[in-house]
Amino acid sequence: MPLATPHCLTTTQQESYHRDGYLLGLPPIFSADEMVRINAELPNLLTLLREGETTHEMREWHHESTYLYEIVMDARILDLVEGILGPNFYVWGSHFFIKPPRSTGTVPWHQDAYYWPLSPCNTVTVWIAFDDVDEGNGSMKLIPGSHLGGLIKHRQKDDTNATLSLGLEDGTDFKTEGAVQFRLNAGEISMHDDRAIHGSQANPSDRRRAGLTIRYSGTNVKPDLTVSPDFVAHLCRGTDAYGHTPYASAPTARYARKDYRRSDAPIDGYKAKPTA
Repeated sequence: MPLATPHCLTTTQQESYHRDGYLLGLPPIFSADEMVRINAELPNLLTLLREGETTHEMREWHHESTYLYEIVMDARILDLVEGILGPNFYVWGSHFFIKPPRSTGTVPWHQDAYYWPLSPCNTVTVWIAFDDVDEGNGSMKLIPGSHLGGLIKHRQKDDTNATLSLGLEDGTDFKTEGAVQFRLNAGEISMHDDRAIHGSQANPSDRRRAGLTIRYSGTNVKPDLTVSPDFVAHLCRGTDAYGHTPYASAPTARYARKDYRRSDAPIDGYKAKPTA
């Protein structure tokens, strides 16, 4: 059996992910010099936001921007994802979560899969830290093992600071005892299961908290194209023997945006989705 490389998961890490629903403590993906370059290019994307838009609108732009496409297709990330999803998987989603200094925006407790018209649940989210992130600037918390309980009905959120329309209530839908505080240095990543309960608080600090989420799914995952007719993906590794998913060509422009047709998830979520 070949030795694991720094960007390939060990058997222990794979077991931990499947037990707890997340992974931390992974080797850095991007060096300090690489992150300087990546952060230096980010303003070129920010200038593409239109009047009245926020960075929350920066989603799925990797379909149009080689700057982001190179990040989501980085072999070091794909090696780690392959350790969870196996040899055949695609990337379909990317979404910036940027909390400026002293900002009030929160991400309520939620499960990613509740929002997505995808079935079965077999998606890994990679969260790339563009900055050093910790509890001081509003980094993520996650409930270990919560992915094993399946999807829970979410409730409408009336909090004007919440960046999501639906969420879960601590003490009613689940309990936060044992929640893990994520801490990452710029260039590091976390990985979590699409059913894991997680969220984050505001950023009262003088530091920016910027991260890019990337969504990778096994090729067995079928998008509901009646709900998301614009859904496209890029095959990352292996082959697709299922034929559920439309694929896009690689982008050619360095900085470009995708006009994402945003719609809120229904209050009851999408249909129940068994695991792979």
